[in-house]
Amino acid sequence: MTFEVADERVILESMLDRQRAEVAALLGGLTEAEARERLVPSLTTVLGLVAHARFVEQVWFHHRVAGVPRATLGLPDTVEESFVLGADDTIASVRDAYLAACERSRAIAAEHDLDETFPWHHGPVSLRYVHAHLVAELARHAGHGDILVEQLRARRD
Repeated sequence: MTFEVADERVILESMLDRQRAEVAALLGGLTEAEARERLVPSLTTVLGLVAHARFVEQVWFHHRVAGVPRATLGLPDTVEESFVLGADDTIASVRDAYLAACERSRAIAAEHDLDETFPWHHGPVSLRYVHAHLVAELARHAGHGDILVEQLRARRD
């Protein structure tokens, strides 16, 4: 059986993992300089998008679902700060940290039912909502990254 006709949980988890893989793949074939290059006025870079995706995993699964305080996770105070890169951040280190965060998120989610609810500033949200929210957010960021990568590769030609 393929996931397209599987139960709801398998479908949600599979769709989320597809988007996680798309985000991680953005860094493939880029140089360190390209990965950090800003092509838009915001702080968005390809490397910054992957760093932000790690932040998203940690906010939703590690903080909201698992209940770990944001300070303990070392999360920045604002979304904008999640795009800021440190001098030591590399393609390998950011990708590895993102993949580790995804793995931890999977383990956290596995401990809960889809109907279980968790606190959010707009009111309680179910694990089902968390999965759907991350599918949408990561798909949007993967699309942003695809455009940036296309622009960077076009400069090489």
